[in-house]
Amino acid sequence: MSHARISQILLPLILAAIVLALWEWASRSGAVSPFVLPAPSAIGLALADNFGSLMQSLFTTLVITIIAFALAVMGGVALAVAFSQSRTVEMLLFPYAVVLQVTPIIAVAPIVILWVGYDHINIALLVLAWIVAFFPILSNTTLGLRSADHNLIELFRLYGASRWQILRRLQLPTALPYLLAGMKVSGGLALIGTVMAEFTAGTGTATGLAWRIEEAIYRLQIAKAFAALFLLALLGIAIFFALNALEHVALRRWHESAIDKDR
Repeated sequence: MSHARISQILLPLILAAIVLALWEWASRSGAVSPFVLPAPSAIGLALADNFGSLMQSLFTTLVITIIAFALAVMGGVALAVAFSQSRTVEMLLFPYAVVLQVTPIIAVAPIVILWVGYDHINIALLVLAWIVAFFPILSNTTLGLRSADHNLIELFRLYGASRWQILRRLQLPTALPYLLAGMKVSGGLALIGTVMAEFTAGTGTATGLAWRIEEAIYRLQIAKAFAALFLLALLGIAIFFALNALEHVALRRWHESAIDKDR
């Protein structure tokens, strides 16, 4: 492992250790009230004491996030392909996709929950998370499909390639880096959409991490709320790095952005 790589790993860890030490000191010395900012040790203890319920809530949030993200990828790619094949379809549907993107999810959530009902609250959470995650996939994939070299497209046509062959062998490979970049954004947004929907839904049948945070704050269990927040942060980091690894694996052998130039 190179010196630069070791420094890249160690420096953030050293900074984190310093911040945690100062945080612990500030809480224990009374400089900061534990009702405002509990000590890291108290958060760790709350995590250990409530590990079972918090992990169950983490699993609930994770499942909804993954399903919403998968639906956003499938729907976004399918619609982007339709846009690339038909200008009429794009003019007909793209404005509605923009409306979904620019409408605040916190305003839409109560309506969706009312339509679905509290007996099926997880479906409402799924719909809301999908709305947030959908547009980055659609816009990035559409841009990628349009970015295919027009000279190569004409060459394909010259040799008698069908629209499907041009799409499969030229446009989709060209759009892949754009899609993967959109997925990294969409993955985080799917988690944000799930959490926002859980906050809006309240109790019902939702037992995700967002509800655990609300519940802990209502009961003045601030350390437990921070423990749940810590798990949410870890989940977001895990999603980002998983998608980053997927991007690297998919592009490392041929795309300029992922080739190791130091070799």
